Amino acid sequence: MTRIGVVLNITAQERRSDGRTFRDHMALGDLVEPLGFDSLFVLEHHFSSYVLSPAPFEILAYFAGRTSRIDLGTAVVVLPWHDPVRIAEQISVLDILSNGRCLFAFGRGRSRQEFEGFRIPIAEASERYAEAAEVVVTGLKNSEFSYDGKFYRIPRCSIRPRPITNPQDRLYGASTSHESAAVNARLGLGLLLSTSKAWSTLGAEVTHYHELVSKTGCSWKGPIVLSSVYVAEDRQAARRKASEYVDRDWTLLEEHYRFTSSHLSSEAGYEGLRDTEQFFEQLSSPSFRKEATEDRVLQQIVGTPNDCATQIQELFRTTKMERLVLEFSYGGMPIAEAEENMRLFAASVLPEVSQLS
Repeated sequence: MTRIGVVLNITAQERRSDGRTFRDHMALGDLVEPLGFDSLFVLEHHFSSYVLSPAPFEILAYFAGRTSRIDLGTAVVVLPWHDPVRIAEQISVLDILSNGRCLFAFGRGRSRQEFEGFRIPIAEASERYAEAAEVVVTGLKNSEFSYDGKFYRIPRCSIRPRPITNPQDRLYGASTSHESAAVNARLGLGLLLSTSKAWSTLGAEVTHYHELVSKTGCSWKGPIVLSSVYVAEDRQAARRKASEYVDRDWTLLEEHYRFTSSHLSSEAGYEGLRDTEQFFEQLSSPSFRKEATEDRVLQQIVGTPNDCATQIQELFRTTKMERLVLEFSYGGMPIAEAEENMRLFAASVLPEVSQLS
């Protein structure tokens, strides 16, 4: 059965302080359980207006004490920015605080300004990610462990307090490259995907990852899929508003990732981003930007309640997702509008799709 959750995208808003914006989104988080959703996910980003969420574990600990039913997750924790032993400790503590209701997705990051802010060379990201993920899995799985790698040399120690469940069985990775996919599959991590590309491509990525996992002997966990959503009673109104916020999102993404100036594709492990850099360079053309926005809206969950239910059913058939995590606030959307978006979905779409299997 597919579980439907919410991801908090705490984007800075015009004419509101960071503190007010943050509290507004925490209020949205308080609606997740009573509205009938299955999970609440939190992002990790630093140093810009794009997402005001530098401390996902602290946010999830807050919601662990305010909820009793929903799962709590990260999407994603960027491992190269952290000491992996500390990440394993935080996972263990959150496992206890939530009574085993957590799952954790990891990524390697792709914002040069974030790597620079943490004084970590981005050229080391892939290797650091591979080692850190192994440290986290090993530390959670074993009562004692040690590790001798290139970046992390850890004497024999123990993650204490020990988790009360087996959180290493609920770990996921964002596989944005062949290298990270191979690492994640070898460690038995599930797959995290975003609907920022054609759904047929997502289906092919799921098939490829399933094949990688099957060769390792690890058990298969169906993917988590992240998507933006805009639902309204009028189809054209929904598409118009979704287009408005997707268009704003292009600007936020460029300001944060600096695709047109950071030349990230020149770094080892990031060669695949050259197409993304070229894409953002072309967004300066109004006609290209309009077409790109229309295409992106078609890749998201947008339309009437019936449209959204139909689209989710198609996404399920394509990806066999176990979880769909939805972003109701994006592109600097006013918080009242995000809440209306979320409430209408919960009332009119959630009952139609929560039993997909």
